[in-house]
This record gives sequence, structure tokens and C-alpha cells, in this order.
Amino acid sequence: MPKHDVIVIGAGPGGYVAAIRAAQLGLDVASVEKEDALGGTCVRVGCIPSKALLESSHRYQEAREGFAGHGVNIGEVSLDLGAMMARKDKVVKSNTDGVAYLYKKNKVTRYRGLAEITAPGKVTIHASGHGAAGDQTVEAHHIVIATGSSVATLRGVEPDGDRIGTSTEALAYPEVPEHLVVIGAGYIGLELGSVWQRLGSRVTVLEYLDRILPGMDAELARDALGIFKKQGLQFHLGAKVTGARVEGAEVVVEVEGKDPFRCDRLLLATGRRPNTDGLGLENVGVALDERGRVVVDEQFRTSVKGIYAIGDVIRGPMLAHKAEEEGVAVAEILATGHGHVHYDAVPGIVYTEPEIATVGKTEEELAQAGVAYAKGVFPYQANGRARALGATDGKVKVLADAKTDRILGVHIIGARAGDLIAEAVAAISFGASSVDLARTIHAHPTLSEILKEAALAVDKRAIHI
Repeated sequence: MPKHDVIVIGAGPGGYVAAIRAAQLGLDVASVEKEDALGGTCVRVGCIPSKALLESSHRYQEAREGFAGHGVNIGEVSLDLGAMMARKDKVVKSNTDGVAYLYKKNKVTRYRGLAEITAPGKVTIHASGHGAAGDQTVEAHHIVIATGSSVATLRGVEPDGDRIGTSTEALAYPEVPEHLVVIGAGYIGLELGSVWQRLGSRVTVLEYLDRILPGMDAELARDALGIFKKQGLQFHLGAKVTGARVEGAEVVVEVEGKDPFRCDRLLLATGRRPNTDGLGLENVGVALDERGRVVVDEQFRTSVKGIYAIGDVIRGPMLAHKAEEEGVAVAEILATGHGHVHYDAVPGIVYTEPEIATVGKTEEELAQAGVAYAKGVFPYQANGRARALGATDGKVKVLADAKTDRILGVHIIGARAGDLIAEAVAAISFGASSVDLARTIHAHPTLSEILKEAALAVDKRAIHI
């Protein structure tokens, strides 16, 4: 029976990073993954392919509507959806191949199949995928569960892998839908809705709540809603979807108190649930919480000695970079006894146009906690680089403690917000004040100056407005 120091179940962002880091630290590491390709949902059918399509669709829209304003005339622009999808697939393969190379480089043993924990320190691998061998059992001192998450279901809406689908199908539609209905106005729904709206679809977003982007700063969510409406996305907030069915080439979506919506395709984007089924957790008594997540302590230890869990299967935001940091932390804990994740500095990004990025506390969270804070806001419109780019929609908001001036949260809507937020993450990670950020030299002309000016605005000292 093969024996290892560590077995990591799942090769998504959390799992493969944990495996590689543990191997770097000298441990004998095995990785169990049911799919042929490594990288998990994020790399195969999530973050990477969606960003490839977001980039391609944005360039298509810019060529059709934006180039002329820069004096670039290119005549009639046409869409080759097949070529766009082929590019997306190439990007995905490059990333999955990259993970496989890193496994080989760091001598991580790969097992292909479905993992079941049969006893503490023992994992049975049930054969799956191309070229998989029969079932086998492997042993390890430590087991790390990193099996990620899958699309949450909605009562009355049953995906059929075609007309009624999830993000997986929406990344590979064979043609541009004339009318796409999206259930859910979170990250995934807005990003994929934006892709197909740019390519020519009429997109209707149905959201159960009375706002979009639940959990994100409410002011930015309101700004985003206005911008998305101008772009052509249609929204129905407070919409309770009660069912969906296929009628010929159409999907009929039932909404409480409204006439049914008819569309070519329906995208279910109502969140995700942890993947804990079939792992054999009941065999060994690993505790789950009321939402089906694995219960862990600060060291990622489950209720069973020697078994750990990270990523989407435990508490916290279901984000790839959060899982990656936990992967590093758990590997370092196993090898050295020490590892840490700064949960107050986990950024969240919506890759629409404009992008939306956030880190730290929102105004709503601070008000609810009774924390006194000062607020500084600066608009993109007052920034020279934003005007040169023709990207003046948006703002940066900095929230700082009213007494200590320590930065508590930064929220950005605007061009390249996903890149700008990194400076704010670093500032919060190192306990910086708004004055620290305001007195840091930012090159001119850059979009990063908007963050500096917002920090100055905390103390009502913004210069360029």
C-alpha cells in the first residue's frame, strides 16, 4: 500500500497550491483528482475561461463601438464565435498543463479518481477518467480536503445541460442567444451576462434580493446597477423564480407575481455549495456545519485528528485566492507548525466593465458593528489617466477608523479596479493608515492616483477636485 506524508484531495486552486507548497517544504505529497485535467473548477470551467471570454467580448465591443472615438476606423466588425471559444480553450489548456508541469517539477504524486476517506490516514481512490487503474488504497499521516464547490440548485429549476444550464454551459454556448435570462445578480451572473450582452444577446437578470452584488458595499452596488443598465442589461429585482421548463427551443421562466419570461437559454447563477458528498466523511466522523461545510479550527484541523480542510468546503468567501492562501498556510502548518491567513484582507473582484473590487469592511458592516469611521471618495472622472483612457465611470472609496485612521476598507468601481485593489490589500495587511496611503508617491498619470486622492479625501485634503 503506497504511503505518503500528505494526501491532498482535490487539485483546484487550494488543493494544488497546498500540494506544491508541502512538496517544496520537503514532504512526500500525493494529490487525488477525479478530472483528467488539473486546476479544478477555477482553471477548467470557472475563473480562467470566463476571464478569457470577458476579455475577448470586451475587445469585440470596443472594436464595434469604441475605436472610432480614438480615430481608429476599421469598417464592419464581425464575430467569429468559434475562434473566440477556441482561444478560450487554448488559454484553459495552457493553465492546466502548467499545473501538471508544476506537479512534475515538485515531485507531487498524482492519483486520478474519486477519493473516499475510509479511516483516519487512509484514502481509497475509486477509478475514474481516461487510463485510470482499479481502486486502490493509499495511506498518509495527514489528509487535506480541498474538493471545492459546485453550483447551488434552485427549487423548480433543473439544469438539463443545454437550454437550462449553469456557468459551465454558459462558457460554451454554440451560438449567441437572442435572449438570455440569468438567475442571480452576483459575480458569476453579472460576468457571464456581460459576456453575452456584448456579443449581441438581450440579457435579463432576475435577482431575488432588492439589490445586486449581495454582500458587497451597497453604494458601489447601486453605482454598478446604473452603469449596467446603461450598457443594456435588464434587471428585475425582488424576483422570486418558482420554476423553469423547456418548450421546444424556448425556456419558460416562472416568476412569482409576474408574467413568465421566455428566452433561448437560462443561466442559473444562484451561488455555490461545498463538495462534501461521497468523501466518506461519515466513515470517520468529520463534522459539518448547518450549511454543509467542513468545520475547522484556526489550524484548518477538522474534528478528526490528521484530517484538514481548506477552500470552498470551509467557512469564508468561495474565492480561488482565499483557497490558495489557505493551501499555503495548511502546508506550512503541516511542515513547520505555523501558518496564517489574514481574512480581513481577502479581496473580491467582479470582472465586468467597469470592474468592481473590494477589500475589508463595508460601510454597512461598520455601521452594524458601531465602529466610527471617516470616508474619502474620489471619482475616476477627475483623473487624467482615466480621461485619456476614456474610462471615467467609477470611484474609489476609502474607509478609515475615525480615531486611529487605520484603513478598514477600500471599495473601487472603475477601470482596472482588480489591479488597483492590490495596493489596498497590502495597506490593510500592514495596518496602514489613510495618511500612510495619502503620503505614498504615486506615479503620474496613473489610475492609482485615484486611490491616493481618495485617501487624502478621508481628511478632506483631496487636491484634484
